Amino acid sequence: MAGGIGARFWPMSKTLRPKQFIDILGTGETLIQRTFNRFENICPVENIYVVTNEKYRELVRKQLPKLSDDQILCEPMARNTAPCIAYACHKISEKNPNANIVVAPSDHIILKEDSFTEVILAGLNATENHDILLTLGIHPSRPDTGYGYIQFNETQAPTFDSRISKVKTFTEKPQLDIARSFLESGDFLWNSGIFLWNLKSIMHAFEKYLPEMSDAFREGRGIYNTSEEQDFIAKAYAVVKSISIDYGIMEKAGNVFVLAADFGWSDLGTWGSLYDVRPKDMRGNAIIGNNVMIYDSDNCIVNMPQDKLVVLQGLNDYIVVEDDNTLLICRKQEEQQIRRFVEDVRAARGENFV
Repeated sequence: MAGGIGARFWPMSKTLRPKQFIDILGTGETLIQRTFNRFENICPVENIYVVTNEKYRELVRKQLPKLSDDQILCEPMARNTAPCIAYACHKISEKNPNANIVVAPSDHIILKEDSFTEVILAGLNATENHDILLTLGIHPSRPDTGYGYIQFNETQAPTFDSRISKVKTFTEKPQLDIARSFLESGDFLWNSGIFLWNLKSIMHAFEKYLPEMSDAFREGRGIYNTSEEQDFIAKAYAVVKSISIDYGIMEKAGNVFVLAADFGWSDLGTWGSLYDVRPKDMRGNAIIGNNVMIYDSDNCIVNMPQDKLVVLQGLNDYIVVEDDNTLLICRKQEEQQIRRFVEDVRAARGENFV
């Protein structure tokens, strides 16, 4: 899934160049390239599909040249994750009605690649012959209020993997005191947003819980994988509602299970999450840029153009980011306001800055 705008990573992430197409980690690869390479170790390239917005088609083509045009699914408008997944599943069903599927965001960090591969293969083994909807849950290391949480119970899935448990509840981005209680209870995991299922199970779930959406995409049988597909998708997206797979299906279905894992995961949703995974100096500052000089400052994340000389003094827990013609200076604890900043900039200064 590669259609998001990544507004919380502004000003680096902008409408015409969202974070998944940026080398945020400074590794020489963009986030979507890292994700593609990760899955190249799991399945054949011809089985990898990217769902993105129509305006990012050329970015995907350029950054992932191994993909054919048929593997780049372009949405005419943003409609959240449920339509995105429904579109991909119906297209895949025309080629292989017995497919086993992984759904993954294109902009996450996975630090332990080997562990990730092992977990994905274990999950696919569980979903291949069982009617379950499986999500990956991450063992929480802190009471983070920026993540969703999954509560599990001791009922095991109908598989032989002891790491897979029945999901009891989903909770979106709790308050700090609630997040602390989740951590202390020991029966909550972070929701990674990575899903696994066989095609028949997820199609049945769409029919049961999102029947109108299911009907809209089913009308395209015989059209998928033809020259008429894009015109059909434009009509389908005009009528389907915008809803996440979590709200639309996962929180309603009775066959939802979670596989508990630890593979160095971050959803990289905010500057704070990037700070968590970056190397830091002796005072806890994460600095990206060759010419940054920082004095009397602690626990900041600074992201500057490589050739720009920047001198900072007296900052504590700040985000300092410059990209193109935009500079952001914001307290880390207030980073959730960046979405509001973006909307205010759009209203006051126009689209050029966002």
